[in-house]
Amino acid sequence: MQKTSSQQFFLGVKDELPILVGVIPFGMIYGVLALSAGLNPFDAQAMSAVIFAGSAQFMSAQLIKVGTPALVIILTGFAINLRHALYSATLAPYVRHLPLRWKALLAYLLTDEAFAVTVLNYQREGITPQSHWYFFGSGLALWTSWQISTAVGIFLGTQVPESWGLDFTLPLTFIALVVPALKDRAGIVTAAVASLAALAFFSFPYKLGLIASALVAVAIGLWVETRQ
Repeated sequence: MQKTSSQQFFLGVKDELPILVGVIPFGMIYGVLALSAGLNPFDAQAMSAVIFAGSAQFMSAQLIKVGTPALVIILTGFAINLRHALYSATLAPYVRHLPLRWKALLAYLLTDEAFAVTVLNYQREGITPQSHWYFFGSGLALWTSWQISTAVGIFLGTQVPESWGLDFTLPLTFIALVVPALKDRAGIVTAAVASLAALAFFSFPYKLGLIASALVAVAIGLWVETRQ
């Protein structure tokens, strides 16, 4: 029996909830960092609503703090978020049939965390008339928690001591996203190569090492998969 739209929506929210444990502290840290970079509370919150991309927001706040030209900030944010093109290409076959308004909404809500649970759900259940509501539920849960955690970080401001070390929650979140998806040799090799390449390319400017390591890992992963 196929799930209704509401069932799909709340299942997406439910599957996203464990990931939010790591996302919420990350959003709070961004709120604190944005204020320390010189942004006013409205602009700091608006960045979470408009850009809605944690790594790009962190980098933008740091570049604003040191007086980087706007064009450089925009290009850096574009480079950091290139990975979303890979996410979009992966999900495109599952949402191709949707009207433009749904595609636009889901594209806005597409993040690392929403992609992780959504693609697994599509692979598990395939395309159904209401399956996009799962995507919407997971994306909206992430969006809501990000806005609230940003607001809390802005409210707390510098009252959050650095000794809390909340930044460790981000890598733990991504580890939790990746490990369940490693089901074959190609996936394991891709993850291993991405980890090693990220360390090797760490010194690249503007965080371009992340893009380079992703491209290298994907290329080697595809090579391993074709040999299988």
